Amino acid sequence: MGEYRFCTSETAWCPGCGDHNILEALREALERTGKQPHEVLVVGGIGQAAKTPQYINTNGFCGLHGRAVPPAFAAKVANRDLTVIIDSGDGDTYGEGGNHFIHNIRRNADIKHFVHDNQIYGLTKGQASPTTDLGHITEVQPFGTVNEPMNPLVLALSLGAGFVARAFSGDKDHLVSVMLEAINYKGYALVDILQPCVSFNKINTFQWYSKRVYKLDEAYDSSDKRAAFEKAAEWGERIPIGVIYKAEKPTYHDKIEFLREGPPLVDRPVNMDKIKGLMEDFK
Repeated sequence: MGEYRFCTSETAWCPGCGDHNILEALREALERTGKQPHEVLVVGGIGQAAKTPQYINTNGFCGLHGRAVPPAFAAKVANRDLTVIIDSGDGDTYGEGGNHFIHNIRRNADIKHFVHDNQIYGLTKGQASPTTDLGHITEVQPFGTVNEPMNPLVLALSLGAGFVARAFSGDKDHLVSVMLEAINYKGYALVDILQPCVSFNKINTFQWYSKRVYKLDEAYDSSDKRAAFEKAAEWGERIPIGVIYKAEKPTYHDKIEFLREGPPLVDRPVNMDKIKGLMEDFK
């Protein structure tokens, strides 16, 4: 079993932040896979959640704001045997990174996307994010948010995502099980994790979520897309958590023969003369 303990005992997160539980859940889920740390890459963009790669003992990459998907996609294309996980926030993923989020769903690259969704921009001190509820008052929106909140699960389903789930950082055991199922899924897997921000979001607190979240039971059919749309849209007094939709579909590698057949690109010989020629052409 790999050793996924934190690289440091200190983080930049506030005491009580939901990020702590998400980090611990990610470590536990990876340990359960039996994979070694060198077989895993964790990628973040910019934000509090995007600092996760710095706090866990795997390969890590911290990119630009909203740009976690491109390096994660490139790494997966180069090495299909690598387990690639994006661990970033709602602003980084759905705001600045919205276009990359959309098109990675279309490609269906075998990437696991764990979004710390605290409905606020925590790193930049509390302005509304794409998932902030209508009317939410912040320092930047003193009269309340006027933009309709994005529902990332409904969007992902409409784009054809094969694995769509929601979890709550306040229920770590359940979060671990959802993460593990996402990691084992072959294809793009979105897990939107409800994660209270104790410093800047005084509405969507642990108590607020605890009164509303409920787990999807065994009677729920996660292969029923119509039911999935209904559950994904459910928000307010009751919020379902669990795997909302799951369906097998060809991955990016499955659809491209030279990626599917033969050794991973990272293990193939490199023709430096051809690369030098290409570089000359781009001068």
